[in-house]
Amino acid sequence: MWTRLPSSALRLTGADRVDFVQGQMTNDLRGAPTPGVVACCFLNVRGQIEFFARAYKREDDVYLHLDAGQAEALAARLRRYIIFDQVDVQDVTGELRTVHVWGGQPVPGWNESGGDAQSFELGGGTVLAGRVNRTGTPGLDLHYLARQEAEVLAALGGEETPLNVLDGARVQAGLPDVTRDGFVGTLPQEVGLDVGGPLPAISYRKGCYVGQEIMARLEARGNAHYHLARLSGEGLPDRAEVTRGGKVVGQAGLHAGGLSLARLRKELAPGEQVEVGGVPATVQPLTPAPADA
Repeated sequence: MWTRLPSSALRLTGADRVDFVQGQMTNDLRGAPTPGVVACCFLNVRGQIEFFARAYKREDDVYLHLDAGQAEALAARLRRYIIFDQVDVQDVTGELRTVHVWGGQPVPGWNESGGDAQSFELGGGTVLAGRVNRTGTPGLDLHYLARQEAEVLAALGGEETPLNVLDGARVQAGLPDVTRDGFVGTLPQEVGLDVGGPLPAISYRKGCYVGQEIMARLEARGNAHYHLARLSGEGLPDRAEVTRGGKVVGQAGLHAGGLSLARLRKELAPGEQVEVGGVPATVQPLTPAPADA
């Protein structure tokens, strides 16, 4: 089973590439192995998410894998911060494609006992693979050249599974997707991206970055008023306001498989009734999923 992922991508090269992106992102790329992969956010000065990415640290570059339509804006942001840094930012979206291979599916060339990021030959070309949890069971994101897609998919074998099925599995597993769920503009702690959350994307020990002061304050005080929750209901609208008694108490993400993930006020307990865009829904406990790579 594999699923095509709507994606965009940046490639950073130059002697200062790791230190430069380290100073922009929430997680610790410098401390990752080479090769390695970490989930991360790029925040604004208020600590709110502007972009979510998975950053691959390699010998010659840093590869940032993003959701579709994100690379151009992130590239523009990064370039604004380049002053004396020896770093080049390239948008390689048009050259690459990505699929997620569901957990438990063998992939020729992948070393199960190896690191979380590996490169190997598949279908006559080199693919970059990262161990990523998108369904509740860690699988692989495979990144490859667009011109080699037919050969890569033929060598991979198996059946293509639609994106909406993957969305249903990840929502059931309690795994947010910042872009698809519409959680851009929220604090990472509010949508499951904190240390110990289902998709940890923060290091509180890595040093300064844009928005870091807000993250340090939240770590010290622990006073985020929202957290990631799950809602059940029929026909819930996507990315709609959550209300209770006419008061806005949260924001729902993508509806899939009869469930939605939501940024929800912490005082709402499982079993309480709310409305998503006027449609009745029930607050459900969020089953912890294995941590993402």
